[in-house]
Amino acid sequence: MESDRSVPERLDLIWGATAIAAALNRTRRQTFHMLENGELPAKKVGGRWVASRKKLEELFEGDAA
Repeated sequence: MESDRSVPERLDLIWGATAIAAALNRTRRQTFHMLENGELPAKKVGGRWVASRKKLEELFEGDAA
């Protein structure tokens, strides 16, 4: 018999300011500014920025609506 446990969603993380910039189609400088000012839903982990692709999408979908 199968378990009723739900499968956790796969984490879709973007690591590093350069990769986040590419995902947002922004320059690294623009992205770093937004990261440092807390304008993007991201955190520093071990000295590198990390962001959830889903949260970034939700942020910009909310702004467009």
